[in-house]
Amino acid sequence: MNKQSVNDSKPEPNLKSTSDAEDVEGPIVGVVDEAGKHIEPPPPEVVEPDPDLTPEEAEQARKDYLLTRFWISARGFWGKSGDRLAWVFSVALLLMIVANVAFQYGINVWNRAIFDAIEKRDAASVFHLTGVFFPLAIGSVLLGVAQVYGRMGIQRRWRAWLTNSVVSRWLTNGRYYQLNLVGGDHKNPEYRIAEDLRIATDSPVDFVSGVIAAFLSATTFIVVLWTIGGALTLTVGGSAVTIPGFLVIAAIVYAAIASGSITVIGRRFVQISEDKNQAEAEYRYALTRVRENGESIALLGGEEEERDGIDKTFGHVLKQWARLAGQHMRTTLVSQGSSLIAPVVPLLLCAPKFLDGSMSLGQVMQAASAFTIVQSAFGWLVDNYPRLADWNACARRIASLMMSLDGLERAELGDGIGRIKRGETTGETMLSLHDLSVTLDDGTAVVGDAEVKIESGERLLVAGESGTGKSTLVRAIAGLWPWGGGSVNFHPDRRLFMLPQKPYVPSGTLRRAAAYPAASEDWTVEQIGEALDKVGLGHLKEKIEEDAPWDQTLSGGEKQRLAFARLFLHRPDIIVLDEATSALDAKSQDKMMELLTKELPNATVVSVAHRVELEAFHSRKIVLERRKGGAKLVSDIDLIPRKGKRRLLGRFLRQRKPARSAA
Repeated sequence: MNKQSVNDSKPEPNLKSTSDAEDVEGPIVGVVDEAGKHIEPPPPEVVEPDPDLTPEEAEQARKDYLLTRFWISARGFWGKSGDRLAWVFSVALLLMIVANVAFQYGINVWNRAIFDAIEKRDAASVFHLTGVFFPLAIGSVLLGVAQVYGRMGIQRRWRAWLTNSVVSRWLTNGRYYQLNLVGGDHKNPEYRIAEDLRIATDSPVDFVSGVIAAFLSATTFIVVLWTIGGALTLTVGGSAVTIPGFLVIAAIVYAAIASGSITVIGRRFVQISEDKNQAEAEYRYALTRVRENGESIALLGGEEEERDGIDKTFGHVLKQWARLAGQHMRTTLVSQGSSLIAPVVPLLLCAPKFLDGSMSLGQVMQAASAFTIVQSAFGWLVDNYPRLADWNACARRIASLMMSLDGLERAELGDGIGRIKRGETTGETMLSLHDLSVTLDDGTAVVGDAEVKIESGERLLVAGESGTGKSTLVRAIAGLWPWGGGSVNFHPDRRLFMLPQKPYVPSGTLRRAAAYPAASEDWTVEQIGEALDKVGLGHLKEKIEEDAPWDQTLSGGEKQRLAFARLFLHRPDIIVLDEATSALDAKSQDKMMELLTKELPNATVVSVAHRVELEAFHSRKIVLERRKGGAKLVSDIDLIPRKGKRRLLGRFLRQRKPARSAA
């Protein structure tokens, strides 16, 4: 069900940025014109792959570009129209990371001092250092808590900002509907927005903060290792070999081995994570389909067939999880082994210098602590490679959706396949189709050469065989189908309301369902009850405020009656009926159409229907016939004679007959 005002003339907007900065829980930002209407920036240019690339290279180039496409939108969080607190949180998080490393260094120095005091049995120093430890520990803990708040604050706000941007683009101009009609890698957009986008904004923050912390820790404690460890002299073949900064070299070599191993072992992690996410999305979609079509499945007894489909989809999920488990097992082998060996290596390396008296116990323990910190910093990739791979897959999936939306936006701007224009009529004409052609998104013709004018109060019936494009033509009139040529023009300041064959029933109360798409408070309970009475749903008046699964409770006929109740509440000027009475019996259909004529006598009506009985409720009929190059309007009949009213289509057809004869 769609309600829209006919578009006014659109002057070139003056752009300005806005931000709902007061709502820290969900910042909403965007670009608006002076009238407050949201405007999206133009989509990125199409990047064509190099024709000389092999299929494998082209696929890899496509995946690389997907990450680029993700960042084109995602980095806007820190831009002029981004969240006003983005940089505040980012700088604060950086400062807290620096402070935390400073506290780590303080604890490392304390570690040396306490063990030196224990080695010397200096009770006074031990007592003093015990008192020093607690401020260091408390400060480190508080900084850790603040760092978590800052990091998760960025993640939350970034996710809110980017989700708002993607959802706004998805819902604009019926793109959520048009995605079902075009090709591209955008299946299950709801899963991508809810899950993939969450991971795509969570992981980079963790990654960047982790890299910064690792770099600062490695830099700081490499200096500590170099200073404490000094040089190690070994006797090899009777010759003395001196290794300067041996602890630093050992830490780097150890980390290189561990990181190199995880890189080799986890090289397929990205693809496996991507396959797992896609399998999960398809499984969720299969379950959702069963819920949405529960009545039809139950009536047909299709439970066993549905179970087979669900089991097959779930089996694919388990297979992908098994592959992922194998990758996790191999990476865990490296990371777990590394974490166990790392604390022992510096003790063994420092043992000779401790035994010869050149290092104190405190220095050994400080070096062991610093070595572990450096190893953790260098081995950060080992611990985070699986999550990085998961982010890579999720960012690509949300970028694929963005690219499909980019294509629709470019088409709206006139790039590629032709677009149907929206304009205004003059005089008494309420709706006109001028040189209208309707095509698929690849340019294949569906309807062509449509020239129709519909006067105020006319009731037009669109007829034709199944598959001639009647419903597609109606969607083009309603603005849901954008591809084609020519124009659809409405009278200025007139509202259009569409009744589809399967009316949408939102969740919530029956009052909300009856008022949709307006707010339920726009009408009183009495007004809604009166509308339900008119359409034969009076038995539901007592349940108007009841919150129930009405989409599952109401029959197909009751949903269509509810759609007419909405119509009588909204009272639009132009009504489009797409098989809107197909679920009603003949008697109920006649009553509903009579009621429409009585309640809205001045409304202009365009109907698509197969039942010939509906001709009695229309003043005019046009017929679509399948032809080569798209269906054509082949006749225009006055069902109710109106003197002085010559049909534009009739003139058009009569003008073409002499031309065909001459040919």
